[in-house]
Amino acid sequence: MTYDRRITLLALSAGLPALVAAFVLLWIGGYPWLIRITVGVLLGILCLGISIALREHVIRPLQTVSNLLAALREGDFSIRARGAMPDDALGQVMLEVNALAETLRSQRLGAQEATRLLRAVMAEIDVAIFAFDSDKRLVLVNRYGERLLGREDGDLIGQLADDLGLTPVLGNPSTLQDLSFPGGVGRWEIRRTRFWQGGIPHELVALSDLSQPLREQERQAWRRLIRVIGHELNNSLAPIKSIAGSLESLLNNDRPPDDWRDDMRKGLAVIGSRADALSRFTTAYARLARLPAPSRRPTDFGSLMRRVVSLETRLPVTIGESPDVTVTADPDQLEQLLINLLRNAVDAALETGGGVTASWFTSDHALEVHIDDQGPGVQNTGNLFVPFFTTKAGGSGIGLVLSRQIAEGHGGSLTLESRPGERGMRATLRIPL
Repeated sequence: MTYDRRITLLALSAGLPALVAAFVLLWIGGYPWLIRITVGVLLGILCLGISIALREHVIRPLQTVSNLLAALREGDFSIRARGAMPDDALGQVMLEVNALAETLRSQRLGAQEATRLLRAVMAEIDVAIFAFDSDKRLVLVNRYGERLLGREDGDLIGQLADDLGLTPVLGNPSTLQDLSFPGGVGRWEIRRTRFWQGGIPHELVALSDLSQPLREQERQAWRRLIRVIGHELNNSLAPIKSIAGSLESLLNNDRPPDDWRDDMRKGLAVIGSRADALSRFTTAYARLARLPAPSRRPTDFGSLMRRVVSLETRLPVTIGESPDVTVTADPDQLEQLLINLLRNAVDAALETGGGVTASWFTSDHALEVHIDDQGPGVQNTGNLFVPFFTTKAGGSGIGLVLSRQIAEGHGGSLTLESRPGERGMRATLRIPL
């Protein structure tokens, strides 16, 4: 039996005792038959009408709620229940359904906006995005992926990875591969992520072309190298060429002056000096390029730092309160790094008559070393790690570059910055323990 029929029968059952009592009273009251029949029919019709009205009052709101929920299920969030009162139990149900519809509408609008943004980002980024289902069929691809496969006609969805030439991307666990596609050849970084959709596992693959940024970095490195070498060569070859021309004209003179031998010696001395400078330049550059990999072994850093401090005799270096630390590093390279930093700090402190302090501590499984000087400081620290850039009259410009290479070779870092609130600079060396 349906719910509305049960409600009708219950309403009729509720009025049945009163209807029976009325018929009994009419029967024993001695009323004429016409009155008995008329009143009985009226009472029966009234009871039936009240039962039907009660059924409508119960069923109609439920049908309204059902229609609202069906609209929500179909994705139509614009329908609302009207006439709902907050102080009524049924009205509260209607209000809650309306609030649910508004919440779902806002969420769908946000999801649609996020989806459009995601699609726009996927379409514009220079990363190929592919998604495959459990059968290795393509279910999603962005515009860059279509160009990479040479297929921009939109018929890639549903094809197997083997047919698209993407099987090596799914099968090889390596994150860097040299791959060739119709739309590009080079070295690619592969990132894979597993996700679930509809209870089925899927795999998302992102391909990033590393060849172009690597080539751009290589070009930038070559430009810097040529600029530095060209500047140094011009600084040496210009005076050599000028002096060589002067000496040639002196030798071609039929009647050279009496002191021509002295001029020849001075000119040749300048040429020799600039040649030595070029030799030192190329030697320094070769040293910078041939830094070997660190030979790591447990090293007592406190003893190493005190030995380096004892080598500096121009100025007493203060060692702050620091713990005993054993670090796994190349002691020879680390010693050279600390010598370079202390030498620079003492050079700066001697200009102003200040002091130098060295201290170290451990933080986040790393050794952090501070070397502070009370020198004049440097206004622009952006060029300090550029090869052959120096602020000293006789500096080579490779000490800090070599020191940073040593730090990075140990998986650490080296920074040089002004001391906060004080005069001078602070060199910060950070090396994993």
